[in-house]
Amino acid sequence: MTARIISAPTPEVVEMLERRMRPESRDFLRRHRYDAVGLVQTSVTDLFFFADIAGKSSNVHTVELYGSCPQHVSTLAFFGETSAVHAAMEAIQREMSAF
Repeated sequence: MTARIISAPTPEVVEMLERRMRPESRDFLRRHRYDAVGLVQTSVTDLFFFADIAGKSSNVHTVELYGSCPQHVSTLAFFGETSAVHAAMEAIQREMSAF
């Protein structure tokens, strides 16, 4: 698993992320404010598990990003306030430490 947080993403980074998501997610994010993006690259199995953990632990909007190898590796993006993105990422890290 690779994880990163981008605080105050630049317009160019936002554009890159938007190209890799479904139109519905793009539309949602254009209507809502967010300060940070958490990125997690992981297996497809963990993708669903981590998305569930993030959604239950904080107020983030979770998006699957396309362009990774969908059979083996996928990427999640968590959009929200900085504190919410940090809370989601910390919850995932805690869960990983439990294994």
